[in-house]
Amino acid sequence: MLFASTDCFMRLRTKATCCKFFFRESLINPGFQTLYLAGMNLWPILLLSCLITLVNNRVEAQSHDPIADRMLVYQRSIGGWPKFLYDKDHKGVKVDYSKALSDEEADAIRADSLASDATYDNHSTSREIRYLIQAYKTTGNKKYLRAAEKGIRYILNGQYKTNGGWPQFYPVRKGYPSHITYNDDAMVNNLEILQDIVDKTKNMEVIDSSLIALSKKAVDRGVQCILLTQVKVDGKLTAWCAQHDTTTLRPANARAFEPAALNSSESAGIVRFLMRQQNPSPKLVQAITSAMEWFENSRIEGYQFETVTGASYQNEKDRVLVADAHAVIWARFYEIETNAPFFTGRDGIKRKSVSDIEYERRNGYAWYGSWPQKLLDKDFPIWKAANKIIDRR
Repeated sequence: MLFASTDCFMRLRTKATCCKFFFRESLINPGFQTLYLAGMNLWPILLLSCLITLVNNRVEAQSHDPIADRMLVYQRSIGGWPKFLYDKDHKGVKVDYSKALSDEEADAIRADSLASDATYDNHSTSREIRYLIQAYKTTGNKKYLRAAEKGIRYILNGQYKTNGGWPQFYPVRKGYPSHITYNDDAMVNNLEILQDIVDKTKNMEVIDSSLIALSKKAVDRGVQCILLTQVKVDGKLTAWCAQHDTTTLRPANARAFEPAALNSSESAGIVRFLMRQQNPSPKLVQAITSAMEWFENSRIEGYQFETVTGASYQNEKDRVLVADAHAVIWARFYEIETNAPFFTGRDGIKRKSVSDIEYERRNGYAWYGSWPQKLLDKDFPIWKAANKIIDRR
């Protein structure tokens, strides 16, 4: 924009110099009067042209968002986004949109657009869709909207036709990534976006209207999947596992330290999404109230999971349970049969105490948290009142 402004200024200054010359000459030579008058008539046109150039350059500058532009570079041809990029030595580098890309780096990423590494894991794809839509509303750049809509279609296309769930990666990978994936809120993040499209909330009112009916159908199928995968123990509905088998819908194992278990973290996200459904059916009400009862019965009082420091600890810090009379937490994993909390390291062996697993896993995973607390304290009472649910417990 600076160069454009300088260019306009130079043209105006040149024009002014010419006009002065023709004015002086016209006083001596009447033949120059015609040229002088013609130049004066063109002056407003030149000034208007410069103003239009300045405005257009400013609009152009405001119609770009550098982070959104990088998201366009990383988007795969299938519509989703990767979480990591891998070098020739198979070393993964996490995608970082705050990092500027050289032309060579951007070209290399675009050249790999057919890679089958797009995923829903750890907010991948859902975060890009939301950011791009906000960038579109801020800048008016339709490239961002088109990319977001392509991402939404990627979500719709990745939903399992047989059960209504989502895998961790699409195209589907072999092994545990093919399971119905609640882990790290992968499926719930997809459903939240689709629900926002249906409800026209959280900026989704700008999305192509043809996607609304498709999103509604996908949400309905997703809700049915959630209801069918809720784990029943001794005839009573409880919570959900982080992964479920695509055929049997039963809890399934993932990584060695993520065996099949009732999972408080992911179950909290599932229930929060279910509470968004209007006019809940009796089955939906039962699913929510049963899960909330399980949260209540699974709470651990009197402890907090904290980072402690000191020379006596490996690397001078560790994650431990600390007594706190006012604290309430939940373990991430509970045994399906007994509802006892358990912890596993990379050896896959279940242990009763988090202190019994290796240092790296103890400090590298969210073993305890307060995930259901807001549901119990605020969201559930509001939901019950709004839907006139009578607690018969």
